[in-house]
Amino acid sequence: MNTRKKILIVDDEQLNLEFFEVMLSKLGFIVEKAEDGLEALEKVKRFSPDLILLDNIMPRMSGWEVTKTLKGDPKYRDIPIIMFSALDDVKDKVEGFELGVEDYITKPFNFSEVLARIRVVLRNRELFTQIAVRESRLDLAEELNEDIKNSLANFVSSIDDLDSAIAQADKDTLPRLAGLITEKTQEVRKHIAELDARLEKTVTEWEDLKKNEIGLSVLEKESRSFPRQEQE
Repeated sequence: MNTRKKILIVDDEQLNLEFFEVMLSKLGFIVEKAEDGLEALEKVKRFSPDLILLDNIMPRMSGWEVTKTLKGDPKYRDIPIIMFSALDDVKDKVEGFELGVEDYITKPFNFSEVLARIRVVLRNRELFTQIAVRESRLDLAEELNEDIKNSLANFVSSIDDLDSAIAQADKDTLPRLAGLITEKTQEVRKHIAELDARLEKTVTEWEDLKKNEIGLSVLEKESRSFPRQEQE
């Protein structure tokens, strides 16, 4: 897996936009720009960034408002945000973190620091994604285990019913016993068919999740390369 990461830069200062576009593009990132919050929301829908570098103080819509909008939308709330601000007030930073900002950088900034923070946030996002994949696989395993237990319980119950009926059977109850055997046989066949379908579905879902899973060693290696990606 060697996918180039997409970064959306949102700032009303053209100089900052151009600086980040040049520097990050040279490092191999795919860069998109927005000059205000409203434009940023439109770019998020079309660009689907892996990370947003977001200025806080902007016209039309502040960085906080953009963050609140994105974090309140299930479709976009998992996109990590690093917020820039000329303010160095602890209260403002706390408010940003409470809104869901992953990191916070005060202007004037050092590009090396920004790059290091980008690397950490992207690595953490990948780790969270892989944890979610593994949890999904565990959930599938637990669901399948529960289905198997229920199917076995139904099968045992059917056998017990038949054993009880056979023990009490005589020539007058044989027709009823034959009907019970047929009924229980059909129930067992149904449970087996349902379990077989569940197994097939689980295997398919498991394989789909496995395709998106990255080994931790590979993930660590890739995360280290984020700041050093070469332009393709």
